[in-house]
Amino acid sequence: MWAYLIRRLVYNIPVFIGILLLVMLALRVRDPVYAFLGKNVSEETIEARREEFGLNRPLLLARPGESQFGRFVTQVFTLDFTEESWDYPGQTVGEIMGRCVGPSLALSIPALVLTTLISVSISLFSAWFRGRWIDQALVISAVIGMSISFLVYIIFGQYFGAFLLPELTGHETFAINGYVHPSETTWSEYFTYYWPHHCLLPVLISVIVGMGYDTRFYRAVMVEESGRDYITTARAKGASQLRVMFVHMLKNAMIPIITRVAITIPFLITGSFLLETYFSIPGMGRQLILAVEHADFPIVQAFTAVFAGLYIVVNLLTDVLYALVDPRVRLS
Repeated sequence: MWAYLIRRLVYNIPVFIGILLLVMLALRVRDPVYAFLGKNVSEETIEARREEFGLNRPLLLARPGESQFGRFVTQVFTLDFTEESWDYPGQTVGEIMGRCVGPSLALSIPALVLTTLISVSISLFSAWFRGRWIDQALVISAVIGMSISFLVYIIFGQYFGAFLLPELTGHETFAINGYVHPSETTWSEYFTYYWPHHCLLPVLISVIVGMGYDTRFYRAVMVEESGRDYITTARAKGASQLRVMFVHMLKNAMIPIITRVAITIPFLITGSFLLETYFSIPGMGRQLILAVEHADFPIVQAFTAVFAGLYIVVNLLTDVLYALVDPRVRLS
């Protein structure tokens, strides 16, 4: 298995370097200094900033340590994010990234876990009552849910959760903006009050959005598995319906479930861009949007590299999980 993982990792290194090159070239279609400083700036200021940011170096055709691209690749592979942000003088990219990881994980991990558990449970329930009115109602609800824009869910969620609900209950249940870091309070207070107050509503919105897509996919998987020979054999041996559904069928449907979760992770990060922006949560998605708006290219480059690396690592872990849940899969 280790030989397979190392080989896959080596195969993905050129892909990763190609992504870094495309990002750097895309950010330099227009002069980064002009994008950052704007109009009506003297040539002396532009040249001084270009030298300060290291943009007077060759882009590609130089020794690795001297070209802009070689320096960027070296920083990424050595995890050296000590380059100073353009928009936040005195703060390095690594410090800003470390400050944003916690709020992003506080949204993405609960949303991913809840969406997967609820969607798989609903799909099993729907496959159990396949063809009946309950199954049809769940399928129609899933189609309607996946047909509505993410932004619509955010707007209605903020209205009902942050404006209408306080009027009905008399106290503020969900916050529409802001975030309290665990270091600013105790862990018990964070999980009992601050996390539900600031993060529960966006997590619920993310779960509702993801349930429509995931339920349709998982139901199709469960319906297909329900017609397999091993299901017929298990029922012929007298296994109960619950055992057939939650032991035999669910176990054999783990590979499509793992695949779906792996595919969902990048879209979960993309979805957090909107949630973090509209709920003013200082996560990586919101910080990346601000960096794009302010032409803070060091942050854009570093965050994009991290997202690309995360996607590659998730694909590798997916292959490992395939082999763990299904003995028929061999990594070779």
